[in-house]
Amino acid sequence: MKKLLTAALLCACLFLQGITVYGATISVSQFVEHPALDAVLQGFQDYLHEKNIPVKYTVHNAQANMGTATQIAQQMVGEKADLLVAIATPSAQTCVQALSKAPAELKRPLLFTAVTDPIAAGLVKDLQHPDAGITGVSDLLPVKEHIMMVLTFKPDIKKLGLLYNAGEANSKATIASIKALRGELGFDTVEATASKTADVYQAAKSLVGKVDAIFIPTDNTIISALESVLKVGVQNKLPIFAADVDSVKRGAVAAMGFDYYKHGYQTGAIAERILNGEKPENIPVQFQTDLQLYINADYARQMGVVPPEALLKKATKIYQ
Repeated sequence: MKKLLTAALLCACLFLQGITVYGATISVSQFVEHPALDAVLQGFQDYLHEKNIPVKYTVHNAQANMGTATQIAQQMVGEKADLLVAIATPSAQTCVQALSKAPAELKRPLLFTAVTDPIAAGLVKDLQHPDAGITGVSDLLPVKEHIMMVLTFKPDIKKLGLLYNAGEANSKATIASIKALRGELGFDTVEATASKTADVYQAAKSLVGKVDAIFIPTDNTIISALESVLKVGVQNKLPIFAADVDSVKRGAVAAMGFDYYKHGYQTGAIAERILNGEKPENIPVQFQTDLQLYINADYARQMGVVPPEALLKKATKIYQ
């Protein structure tokens, strides 16, 4: 009798919290496997686990293929989960498209994360008042601060190489912001693009002899093939800077970015609110503001630069 009473009380508590006794179901679309996005997913899951929220996950990975991402989004709508989660801009875009075509009974709330510019990506029209059924967390970088860090690291940059996938809306937004700074900060830019990971190495090589350093935005395609870019950097003494700190561990010279695990953790807190019955459109799009400076002193030397003492003193993490 005591066990039955305990179970009944547990059920009542979970009901009052707006969470089903058997656990919520969450369907996840992650655009590609790489450390930053993997950290987002881990942080998201850890938050819900630490809050003792019972969740059953279905996780899909498009492996950086837009066609696959589209198919995944359509499949996720049919899974009838309590919440859809999209990690990275391409996954979020395909989920929005799939939901827009879905019948009313299959509509589900969508939570995006690791999306640089939700408005430019066509996800929402207003960050403070998102469209019905959608909200999320943006990883928009304070681009000027980041580029000033790059110029402090290597003051003699006259031409900065920008390596990205022109098909990724998040990258296009970042590149436009960097180009807008050229006159103010006194450098020019040279662009190289790759639409798939197999093209990244040649795109990086095309910048050799044309630029003084290369900057990679939070671009899923390029970061998935980062090692090939680093190879070009080491072979040609060409410094490679990245927008995400996870890439520094792999060999990028430096990055002033976010902790993507914390980014996912922050997303988990929004998921809790939605699972408890709050409408996504009543939750403004959030941003992460805790910037961290990571430096890879070993790869910096291999790429022909010495980390400035001023930046070493400010660094959150230094890889020797």
